[in-house]
Amino acid sequence: VALPSTSSRMIDVQTKMAGRALELLNLPEGQPCYLLDIGCGSGLSGDYLSDEGHYWVGIDISPAMLDAALDRDTEGDLLLGDMGQGIPFKPGSFDGCISISAVQWLCNANKKSDIPAKRLYHFFSSLYSVLARGARAVLQLYPENSEQLELITTQATKAGFTGGVVVDYPNSAKAKKFYLCLFSGPSTFLPKGLSENQEEEEATESMFTNKRVPYRLARQGLVRKSREWVLEKKERRRRQGKEVRPDTQYTGRKRKPRF
Repeated sequence: VALPSTSSRMIDVQTKMAGRALELLNLPEGQPCYLLDIGCGSGLSGDYLSDEGHYWVGIDISPAMLDAALDRDTEGDLLLGDMGQGIPFKPGSFDGCISISAVQWLCNANKKSDIPAKRLYHFFSSLYSVLARGARAVLQLYPENSEQLELITTQATKAGFTGGVVVDYPNSAKAKKFYLCLFSGPSTFLPKGLSENQEEEEATESMFTNKRVPYRLARQGLVRKSREWVLEKKERRRRQGKEVRPDTQYTGRKRKPRF
């Protein structure tokens, strides 16, 4: 398992993919939703969901990554678990699901008892169950080849999902991205992939990042537990519609030790 890394390039790439996945979820405008992040890692995608005003739960198989998420003080709830053994939530719990660079790992057999097709089916059938009817799941993945992609989509269809694969920048070796868009309700139209058109690409990138940049920049350089850090966190919770106490002169002030 790769250890947590928070290089600025990785954060930027992860944020853009989370933004694209959220866009493809096509959630109701201005309405906070309860989302599942599969393979949440250190919570970078979750930070994007929080900044967009949503609540989320993250599941990951790596304790090291979840520890990193806790250290980063992410807003979501975190769960240690193997997605190949199913998603352990009540039916209809979530308004949507995203996953960044995780689902292809289910195609690997790490031990003799691992049968990729069975693990994929277990994952997709439990995911179908935990989504509210009509909800979507958008899973960004890196398939090794077309056979692997077919194995994944076949098991998703078997579990009851409709949908398909959206490919962004199909002619670019570096920028090409696969998004498996799954619908748990009646079949609906599949969104179009982003094209190589330079103007369109620039417009799309600004659309992904414009909303987040002020908050992300605001959070850089803030000392944890300082007054500015506390005020920024309270403001983020207000954007999510949570009840937050009013700011006063005492907000974020350190208390003197009592003996």
